[in-house]
Formats: sequence, C-alpha cells, structure tokens
Amino acid sequence: MSEMVSLTGIVLSCMPVAEYDNRIVILTSERGKICAFAKGSRRMHSHLMGLTRPFLMGRFDLYEGRDAYTLVGGEPTEYFDELSKDIDAVYYGFYFLEVGDYYGREGIEAKDMLNLLYVSFKALMALRVPRPLIKNIFELKAMTINGEYPEVFHCAKCMKEKETAFFSLSMGGLVCADCSANAHDITVISKDTVYALKYVISSGMDKLYTFTLSDSIFAEFDNIMRILRKANFDKHFKSLDILNALQI
Repeated sequence: MSEMVSLTGIVLSCMPVAEYDNRIVILTSERGKICAFAKGSRRMHSHLMGLTRPFLMGRFDLYEGRDAYTLVGGEPTEYFDELSKDIDAVYYGFYFLEVGDYYGREGIEAKDMLNLLYVSFKALMALRVPRPLIKNIFELKAMTINGEYPEVFHCAKCMKEKETAFFSLSMGGLVCADCSANAHDITVISKDTVYALKYVISSGMDKLYTFTLSDSIFAEFDNIMRILRKANFDKHFKSLDILNALQI
C-alpha cells in the first residue's frame, strides 16, 4: 500500500456506495480535486462519518490508489454549521461547491479556489453583503483564478488606457468609445460598474466582500455576469436553476 498523505481541502460532494461506504469528492489545496472512498463511514459511530459532509473543511488523511484515494482519518477545521442552518444560504453554498467542482482538476493545486470558497461561505453567513452580490463576486473571482476574466484595465481592442464605458464579449472586455463602434454586442455600463469589476478582479480574498452596490449598479454588474457565465461555463448547474427559480 502507498504511503499516507495528509491534504487540506473541502468536501464538494458525497455519494453513498455499497452498503456502508461513501464516495466523496474533495477539493484540496495541494493536489486539486480528488475522489476518495470512505469505507464504513455510514456505519453508526464511524470515525469517518463526520469527515464526509459537504462544506466540511479540514485535513484529510488518505492512501492513494490507482484510480482513487481511501480516506482513513483527518481533522475538521470548519463545519460551516451556521450556513447549514440557513436554507437560502445552503442553496448558494451548493452552487459555489458546484463551481469549485467544475474548475477543479486533479493534480493542479487549488489553494486560491479553496480560499475563495472559505471567504465566500463566511460572507454568506455574515449577511453584510446581499447574497445575490456575493454570488456575482464569487463567480467573477472564480473566473479570474482560472484565467477567464475579461479585460477591464485597458481597452480590450486598442489596449490603451482610455475611459471604458462599454462592454463587448466579442472583443474580450471593456472597450473605449472609439473601438465600441466596431463591436456588434456592446453593453453600456457606468463608471461604478467598471470600478466594481476592476475591484473584484484585482482584490485579495480578504477584501472581496467589503462593498455593496446600488440597485441600478447591481443590475449592470449582474447583467455582465450573466453574459460571462454563458460564455465561460459549459456546464448546466442544477443549483443555479434552484437559485433562479427561488429568486433569493
């Protein structure tokens, strides 16, 4: 048997298999997304039962097999219990986990995505920022971590530092007035929306959820994120359908 490894991560999903086992997907800081089997974790009083819950963050002790890992122990550091007690927050949380799973890749470290999930769950519980805005900030930062963010610091067409009040997906981001005439998919946005896009893309994790937007600016920001989701996400997220249906 291979040597045991200890990885820091968060449980993205858990599925029962066999009679008493669970199959869990963990996003780890060191090795990206991995699959692990927790044998006997559905038995009463199993020491692994508490390590298989979605949202749980901690250290996981595992043996590496040919196709999957075997979970043998670990130490939780955060259960996000407050999140699990708020049904609206849980819906947002499951969507964030789905996005983490979507971007996760085995063998590619995921420290930044793990940190993003952590601060986003904390923001959902703190309620200092409206949750629809938390969702948009999370999506844009997830795209940024994975190199799929739009150009917002220069005109995406001429690359000059001109005032940019237009967004064009086909041109790759914000464009100046001169270049906007050549785009077929122009969306006009305000200076405050431009600033919000720049702030989220450039800020550290500890500064992400420190602002709110007026209704009109949020509507612009939300529209830009709708455009970016359609362009960058080639997966259907069931949890996003629930959020949209509930309008929470």
